[in-house]
Amino acid sequence: MDNRAGEMQVFLQVVDSGSFSEAARMMRMTPSTVSKLIGRVEERLGVRLLERSTRRLSLTDEGRVYYERSRVLIAGMDEIEREVAQGSAGLAGRVRVSSSVGFGQLGIEPLLAGFWAKFPRITIDLSLSDEIVDLYLDRTDVAFRVGPLQDSGMTAIRLGSAKRMIVAAPSYLAERGTPAGIDDLADHACLGFNFRRANAVWPLRDSGRIVDRIVEGPLIANNGETVRRMAVAGLGLARIGEFHAREDLRAGRLIEVLPAATEGDTEDVHALFLGGERVPNRVRAFLDFVTPQLRAFLAG
Repeated sequence: MDNRAGEMQVFLQVVDSGSFSEAARMMRMTPSTVSKLIGRVEERLGVRLLERSTRRLSLTDEGRVYYERSRVLIAGMDEIEREVAQGSAGLAGRVRVSSSVGFGQLGIEPLLAGFWAKFPRITIDLSLSDEIVDLYLDRTDVAFRVGPLQDSGMTAIRLGSAKRMIVAAPSYLAERGTPAGIDDLADHACLGFNFRRANAVWPLRDSGRIVDRIVEGPLIANNGETVRRMAVAGLGLARIGEFHAREDLRAGRLIEVLPAATEGDTEDVHALFLGGERVPNRVRAFLDFVTPQLRAFLAG
């Protein structure tokens, strides 16, 4: 049986105590057993780790390397055992999270209180922006993306899909009328986005095919929540994700228009992270906690 970790612990005790006999006493072994164990390690490695004399022990250059690396390894093993013994409360550190504004505010933020109740020592460093961030450059642990993914070395977990819809406030529709078809959009104020991946075109379904309609309006913004609020204020029509508008639709603050034009208009939502199976435990804990709840959130 491979017991290199045990051998390392004995070696560390010998060095720290300064003698075989003292290390043997502290580890409840005989001095001859400790001496034989150290000799076996040296024989396996093919180098001397300790210089022995009647007065003292001293580390060789190879012994110093073995001592330092063993100290780090054993400390890591102790940390693993503490985490397991203490359960989720033992996990600590910072998890850097990036999300679009709407998904972060409506999907992620409501989950944080429950997460901290279970993992009180983990800090969530949350950044919200509808611009795409670079996980490498921004040192982000987890990024939530709405829309198509680019090929990369990152690991992706699909959370679900977000349906897009066109909505407007009752006050706006009372003043400007309800569009009956996509051609009517030319006579309406259409709220849009100004980030780089956006454009002033709404891909809409018309008679079974997708038609790109150029739209214009009084506002372009860099996040969906601003567009939603302006739609609620009666400034125009907005094409936004269903999860943005869900509560406003239930409360009657927004009304869906042209539902046939946005049939099948969905975007996948993913959680992206670096490291694959080697992701740090604190990041894995965050992903395991939020993934099922975010899937339920997207499902409505």
